[in-house]
Amino acid sequence: MNKLLIVGTVAFDAIETPFGKTDKILGGAATYIGLASNFFNVDAAIVSVVGEDFPQEYLDLLTNNGVNIDGIEVVKGGKTFFWSGKYHNDLNSRDTLVTELNVLADFNPVVPQDYKNSDVVLLGNLHPLVQSGVLDQMTEKPKLIVLDTMNFWMDCALPELLDVIKRVDVITINDEEARQLSGEYSLVKAAQKIHTMGPKYVVIKKGEHGALLFQDKEIFFAPALPLEEVFDPTGAGDTFAGGFAGYIAQSENISFDNMKNGIIYGSNLASFCVEKFGTERMQKLDKEEVNARLKQFKALTQFEIELEE
Repeated sequence: MNKLLIVGTVAFDAIETPFGKTDKILGGAATYIGLASNFFNVDAAIVSVVGEDFPQEYLDLLTNNGVNIDGIEVVKGGKTFFWSGKYHNDLNSRDTLVTELNVLADFNPVVPQDYKNSDVVLLGNLHPLVQSGVLDQMTEKPKLIVLDTMNFWMDCALPELLDVIKRVDVITINDEEARQLSGEYSLVKAAQKIHTMGPKYVVIKKGEHGALLFQDKEIFFAPALPLEEVFDPTGAGDTFAGGFAGYIAQSENISFDNMKNGIIYGSNLASFCVEKFGTERMQKLDKEEVNARLKQFKALTQFEIELEE
């Protein structure tokens, strides 16, 4: 199996949406990415940090979903990263209520020896210096490096972020972040500007409006599946990234045409993630459901048209 190295947060979340609220539940970018990677034939491992307060049952959940946790450091006496947020009625905007970095504040990632030659590396949303620190530990150049980041790092660590962006093949950000990073309002122009920073491929996520994939002059658009119920968008972007990277790692085909499939696989898994709070839906998801919804995606996007001469 090809190796997929996942770097990101394993955390506690407390979430409030118009449909209800939760106490502390399992969250974190790497958690969602890891659960998504379980649907592909890959050897996935997480590099992250948690406190002594992190339940063993959550670590067992990751292991039972085929994720290697040797790279998750448990800090004795430490407290796990905690985020709390409240979503507005449209679910596209949210307010962060609490952010407690805790053990994440001094996180120094250590890549397990067996994963220093990983085929695909997915750098989840973390401080750019942590992301660079992981790349520095790789003994072989990965076939593909995927970076996820956010506007927070653009505001407070832009030079470090630009340094790591130079080293990656794919960047995944949302439309607002693409505009901020590039200074361009048009997403086509934004992608062109971001290409010049280093990444060969630019993925711009638009939430319920799908995702765009850019490579030079080529553009691919994947819609989001219209859903009857959306309970909680938390982790949808990470699940998307996990599906995308998992599919590419499994297929061993790094081309624009194959990345189109990766975008669809990622969008498909993200459509399940939003149906329940936190990771609940991803924990109970089976491959039959995934394949059935893939057929819905195909029906949604496939058409034949006769062009008049």
